[in-house]
Amino acid sequence: MALPSIAEDLAFSEGDLQWVITAYVLFTGGLLMLGGRATDLFGQRRVFLAGLALFTLASLASGLAPSPEALIGARAAQGLGAAMLTPGALSIVTTTYEGSQRTAALAAWGAIASAGAAVGVILGGILTAGLGWGWVFLINVPVGLATAIGVLRVVPDAPASAAGRRLDVLGAVTAVAGLVLLVYAIEGANEHGWGSFRTLVLSTVAVALLAAFAVVERRVREPILPPATWSNRSLISGTGLILVATALLVAVFFLNTIYFQDILGWSALETGLAFLPLVFAIGLAANAANQLIPRAGSRNLAALGLGLVAVGAILLVVAADASSYWSDVLPGFIILGFGVGLVFPAASIAAMSEVGEAW
Repeated sequence: MALPSIAEDLAFSEGDLQWVITAYVLFTGGLLMLGGRATDLFGQRRVFLAGLALFTLASLASGLAPSPEALIGARAAQGLGAAMLTPGALSIVTTTYEGSQRTAALAAWGAIASAGAAVGVILGGILTAGLGWGWVFLINVPVGLATAIGVLRVVPDAPASAAGRRLDVLGAVTAVAGLVLLVYAIEGANEHGWGSFRTLVLSTVAVALLAAFAVVERRVREPILPPATWSNRSLISGTGLILVATALLVAVFFLNTIYFQDILGWSALETGLAFLPLVFAIGLAANAANQLIPRAGSRNLAALGLGLVAVGAILLVVAADASSYWSDVLPGFIILGFGVGLVFPAASIAAMSEVGEAW
């Protein structure tokens, strides 16, 4: 919701604005496995709290950023914090509960993740319109402090379960560097051309770094992505579903935010309200998924949800350039929202069904 306001206030170029999102996503995804290994080494609660502290401080820096470079750097730091706290949180959930309780906890995890991302769109519109775009990030500061107090009071300080193991820093660096360069090459291809020297060199270096990551993972003693991971079909298929659903959901948020504000001339608050049916659809479907998973099975429900996501995405793609919100956009929002709400809880359970504490 805040992207157009950020672009105007900080004088972002059109091509660079997407890095406000991309920097966070790349550093979160690229360092997530390193965060999981750190959780093994230093304990769930310690790594979670360290990640939460970094995320909260980076949110403060993002909200006060004076320039595009400062904001992108702070967003990258936010991503690193998220890469530390996310595996710590999930590890706490999966090792604390067993059997039916574990299924319910993972369903709640998936539901909160999908609903939280969607509710942020509404809250982002309200904060941007009422207090300014900086509060989209500053709101994380009191939330982070409250969460830290809750964790210190509720979550026990379990001992590290992997003493003597090492962090695969080289693997993490090659993975993140390769991903960042690849996205940077693709992002600039429109301006410089796909066959330009810049695009070809950046793409070649990116591929080389990702190939180096694969080599490192086979040779280091404690890889962040053990080769055995690929043999867990439930984990790979479940995360694959989450990847597809998340990619489509983020694209819907990003593109329609720009469309509503820059093309239709809506305010940030109006744009946030326009996403309200999508939020409700995700919440309703996620709640229904908790009830349906024991009867229909997580895999069947995930497949149904992904089908709905595809239908909703197609409806948005075929909408006219000067489309009507009520007849062209809203149906796609509702159907896609129901699909996402089913996919996240079901795919999370499917992915974690064969993952034990030793993983």
